[in-house]
Amino acid sequence: MKAVYISEPGGPEVLEVRDVDAPVPGQGEVLIDVVAAGLNRADVQQRRGFYPPPPGASEVPGLEVSGRIAGFGPGVSKPFSLGDKVVALLAGGGYAQQVAVPAEQVLRVPEGVDLVTAASLPEVAATVYSNLIMTAQLQPGETVLIHGATGGIGTMAIQLAKAFGAKVATTAGTDEKVSTAKAFLGADIAINYKEEDFPESLRRQNGGKGADVILDVVGAKYLPQNVDALADYGRLVVIGLQGGTKGELDLGLLLKKRAAVVATALRPRPVAEKGAIMTAVRDAVWPLVADGRIRPLVAKTFPLDQVGAAHRYFDSGDHVGKVLLVL
Repeated sequence: MKAVYISEPGGPEVLEVRDVDAPVPGQGEVLIDVVAAGLNRADVQQRRGFYPPPPGASEVPGLEVSGRIAGFGPGVSKPFSLGDKVVALLAGGGYAQQVAVPAEQVLRVPEGVDLVTAASLPEVAATVYSNLIMTAQLQPGETVLIHGATGGIGTMAIQLAKAFGAKVATTAGTDEKVSTAKAFLGADIAINYKEEDFPESLRRQNGGKGADVILDVVGAKYLPQNVDALADYGRLVVIGLQGGTKGELDLGLLLKKRAAVVATALRPRPVAEKGAIMTAVRDAVWPLVADGRIRPLVAKTFPLDQVGAAHRYFDSGDHVGKVLLVL
């Protein structure tokens, strides 16, 4: 089969399509003929040499795919049939014609979504639901601040939080993206972080109150401002490190607000945890997709042999929604 490998750490040019042996599904795994694979920030970090796959995972990048069931390893208990249209959450291996994945991490495609578009859903849905709802316990009527409004995580998080009855604030780097976040995605408050101090702007537009929950993909660079932006009893959930790994934390302010800082990662979690998250996504998120309250957003698709161009486009930050490889 054809699969993408990283020849050495670097830019999009280091991504190579190679002919390799197809995977053989092991105990409890299903084999999927991949139709499309989603690009994620983790893939970029892996390409740059900063985020190696977990022990035992494929060196091929790609954390989510859509496709059809092509085979079964021993001991698969989930009731799948050959040819079923599915999506899968992966620890790696998605940029390939086939992938073997634990059955617990596989779901049938939600109703009303075509098979290519479906590849935009599993990683972002699992990340956003597990962090906003399962970890931060976001409640109806609370204010949530979501950084990176128009990326894959941001577009899903805004829609999911709105569907759960939260008041949604978000940040973006251009006036155009601010307008998109409000007019197209439904954010209540959208802040251009390049022109405004976002904690101050949030309080001004939110009746003097900060955020009950913050979902942060930036990391160290935003740590002081995020703590400033928290409301009393607020929860800051850090899920990305685009802005660095080490920052200064004002423990006095955190204590004063009785607030919490939590950091999570989805990729290295054990299969049982990922399975539990995917089951929760099926039960809580798929119905919202089926009835149109959450719309999967695809910015652009690229064929597998244009993976370098796909990463260059992803790196530009110009996309609204997900970037996909189509096989």
